[in-house]
Amino acid sequence: MIKKAIIPAAGYGTRSLPISKVVPKELFPIGNRPAIDYIVEEAIQSGIEEILIIVSRSKNLIFDYFDRSIELETVLKQKQKEHLLDKIKVPDVHIQYIRQPFASGLGDAIRLGKKFIHNEAFAVLLPDEIILNQMKPALKQLIEVYKNYKKSVLGLYEVKKDQLSNYGVVKPIKVEHELFKVAHIVEKPTHHPPSNLAVIGRYIFTPQIFSYLEEISSGVDGEIQLTDAINELRKTETCFGKLITAKRFDIGRKEEYLKAITYLNDIEE
Repeated sequence: MIKKAIIPAAGYGTRSLPISKVVPKELFPIGNRPAIDYIVEEAIQSGIEEILIIVSRSKNLIFDYFDRSIELETVLKQKQKEHLLDKIKVPDVHIQYIRQPFASGLGDAIRLGKKFIHNEAFAVLLPDEIILNQMKPALKQLIEVYKNYKKSVLGLYEVKKDQLSNYGVVKPIKVEHELFKVAHIVEKPTHHPPSNLAVIGRYIFTPQIFSYLEEISSGVDGEIQLTDAINELRKTETCFGKLITAKRFDIGRKEEYLKAITYLNDIEE
């Protein structure tokens, strides 16, 4: 089944400037944890065993966070604060890293993971979207669809009309409750979006996606767009969209980031 996941974390974080100039947006604190920690936790809870994080040369702090700190462990033991050791425990999952030399789009980042995937179906989780469901993680919801259909599955979310121009928006064909076939995707539509269902940062892909990522040319914003590859993939195999049941926060938007902090503080009290 789905045992591998890619987390693209090489972007510039331009929506979060100026702080993202020195602090990767993936490490923005939510409670006492960085955002990417919630993403890795979701992957583990969904059955993922191996993760590839795509980074840039300015994201070394991500390496450090998911590494052991022998010095800190020693200090905690010496000061009889062993109860804090669990807070710095390295996640029980195999993590690898690869650098993206230049941020050329989400599609470019994902295609760097081809050798890691080894012709398996795999997951993609975008780290600037915190999606919380205490009963069933968002990624697990997609994996369950994959188990039934063995096809690529996109995470969908109902988005307000004035926000649709920030997303890839699908033209859906209903299959059953909260499940659709994807007839088409329009990237960041400025007029007449095909629905109110936006593609958000959770995906399951068959390995065939790499063929299209390697063939497509630059699209919107001069980048290799994942949406373009999905549209090409859709011509040869069915792609499904699953409406995700959860609370979602796009932490690249200041108001959403603050909402995520408030929400997690409330449920953890």
